[in-house]
Amino acid sequence: MKEQSIQKAPLVILMVNMFIAMLGIGLIIPVLPKFMLEFGASGTALGYLVAAFGLTQFICSPIAGEFSDKYGRKRMIVIGLAAFALSQLIFALADQMWLLYLSRLIGGMGAAFMIPSMMAYVADITSVEARGKGMGLLGASMSLGFVIGPGIGGFLAEYGLRVPFYVSAAVACFATLASFVFLRETLSMEDQLAARSSEKKRENIFKQFAYSFKAPYLVLLVLVFTLTFGLANFEAIFGLFVDQKYGYTPKDISILITVGALIGVVIQSLLIDKLLRRFGEKRLINLSFFVSAVTMVLMLLSGNFWYVMLVCLIFFTFTSILRPAINTLLSKMAGKEQGFVAGMNNAYMSLGNIVGPSLAGILFDVHINLPYLFGAFMLLFSLLLSVSWNRRTKDKHITPAIQE
Repeated sequence: MKEQSIQKAPLVILMVNMFIAMLGIGLIIPVLPKFMLEFGASGTALGYLVAAFGLTQFICSPIAGEFSDKYGRKRMIVIGLAAFALSQLIFALADQMWLLYLSRLIGGMGAAFMIPSMMAYVADITSVEARGKGMGLLGASMSLGFVIGPGIGGFLAEYGLRVPFYVSAAVACFATLASFVFLRETLSMEDQLAARSSEKKRENIFKQFAYSFKAPYLVLLVLVFTLTFGLANFEAIFGLFVDQKYGYTPKDISILITVGALIGVVIQSLLIDKLLRRFGEKRLINLSFFVSAVTMVLMLLSGNFWYVMLVCLIFFTFTSILRPAINTLLSKMAGKEQGFVAGMNNAYMSLGNIVGPSLAGILFDVHINLPYLFGAFMLLFSLLLSVSWNRRTKDKHITPAIQE
């Protein structure tokens, strides 16, 4: 493959399908608080419901990664999208809480099969030099789905609270069919058969975690966890928080999330590369953790709609910078451990998606402000951890753990 090359056609198809899948997720966000009231659910129940998704994503990710090597990227992407479509349909039809949990568990399995395979797909069709750009474009398509989804969801909720869930299931079905028909396989049959016949056993997730504790990039993986924890803590309870504290409607919530996600799209697709080159990963990480922590506290001070919108804009701006900055540093240090690091990145992220919403829901039932205060504390802790790590590595050039 030529230097700095990207196979544009398959990347566009992948981006479109990622956009459609994330559109389905975004559709339901503004209506979820009102929808949960039909079941008499508490903040704790909502937190656990969000965390259920991360639980199966965490458990299934190592298996999905192995299957992606053995049976191809396309097959895993299609299976993941189909599972997601099924989960949304179950959610739309649910009349008992256990069905909601079942839906989220299936959705997490779908994400485990879909997202790592999509990232591997991008790696297959881009050169090393262009990989960051390819990942950024995939991330932008993901964010764009969130941008448009909540706005459409708030509008569809006017016709009934379950309508966005049915539409979400429909668009996920469309993405599944589009991937099956138009997406070509990037992993040769020879490579797939070699992976299937390999006698090398993949270490279980606990041994992989044990290995990551000894890695030079451990602090970055911990930052992935704390960042995801902070984001999940903010987003999982956001709708319920502004609904109960400030009396916001599904349409209000959809506008706030749409504007916030739009900022993320602009930064990830147009600005992140320039920002990283201009300021460097470490400086951006430290600044972003600090500002994100401050905005979580500012969220508690006023219910004025425009004030909350400004706070959300600032929060989403800096959290949109954080993940690419951390991932770039991780990639630089991974060397020939790219696959392992990608798996660990996803595992630590999944843990954040489990612990963050669960704790946010529990704290919400204790006091409505506690999720945001504790989230701010976690982000400040991340800042201190990052600064400490920067000092220890100040005079060291960032080199891969295993040289290529």
